[in-house]
Amino acid sequence: MSFCILGTGSALPSRIITNDDLSQMVDTSDEWIRTRTGITERRVCTTETITDLAFQAAQKALADSGSSADELDLIICATISADYATPSMACTLQMQLGATCPAFDLNAACTGFIYALDVAAGYFSRRPDQKILVVAAEAMSRLVDWQDRGTCVLFGDGAGAAVLGKGEDLLAIQIGAKGNITSLYAPNGWGNSPFRSETMAKSYLHMDGQEVFRFAVTSMVQTVEQVLAEANLTKEDIAYLIPHQANIRILDSAVNRLNLPQEKCLTNIAKRGNTSAACVAILLDEANQTGKFKKGDLLAMTAFGGGLTTGACILRWSK
Repeated sequence: MSFCILGTGSALPSRIITNDDLSQMVDTSDEWIRTRTGITERRVCTTETITDLAFQAAQKALADSGSSADELDLIICATISADYATPSMACTLQMQLGATCPAFDLNAACTGFIYALDVAAGYFSRRPDQKILVVAAEAMSRLVDWQDRGTCVLFGDGAGAAVLGKGEDLLAIQIGAKGNITSLYAPNGWGNSPFRSETMAKSYLHMDGQEVFRFAVTSMVQTVEQVLAEANLTKEDIAYLIPHQANIRILDSAVNRLNLPQEKCLTNIAKRGNTSAACVAILLDEANQTGKFKKGDLLAMTAFGGGLTTGACILRWSK
């Protein structure tokens, strides 16, 4: 027993930061950012919290699914940028929604949404007749160094959500990890402990762009091929690829190596940037809300992230 997607939702901050805005802050330009990343603007939290966005996305997903919060049996939140170390975002969200179910957070960086789907599938295997809310929400603006043009131009904030219910639409899923603490990382702060002897690293996101690029393309191609084989499908069977929105060059390279038509690869990176775990969830909802999918479409999702984590799945769209 797997599950089906009953409804989706997403939410974005109101503040838009354009490439020209960033050129006033760091040594960069609209052309430099666009040609290297495909990004023209991104949304950044100002008055909103990331929990606010998670709540809005969850409400929309519940409405789209025709469900109410008191029907939920579990809430899973994928995030690396929650408002609190404790309570979890999922517990805070449960309180705001008025739900009474168990709730917990999951940290798999940009692969978080796919990891959360895999965890949800395990719960459905034990008890098929339930509803699970999966939310991926990130405030990457609080993690990047706004003086580093190599990272601050890439990221944005946002939240995406999906309500899952009884069904057989998850045809294949794989998650993985390759432990690495140098290519892509953000140290925690240590508070004001007087007993720490080492120098505390700045809690900004650090990234080796070239190493991440190589890992990203290879892992996205391999994981998609693996889940296609697991589901006994070919690339021609896939209606759309829904990939993590890291960099347009990464997406183009992966699509070319998969030998997929460009029109099958969905993107929103130009207006959203990289919203980490929320990327795939937001893109899924935007495609749903614009009527992109038709019943029976097979969707391939793939992502990679800090960890280094990987994940991919094949879903049938039956909504």
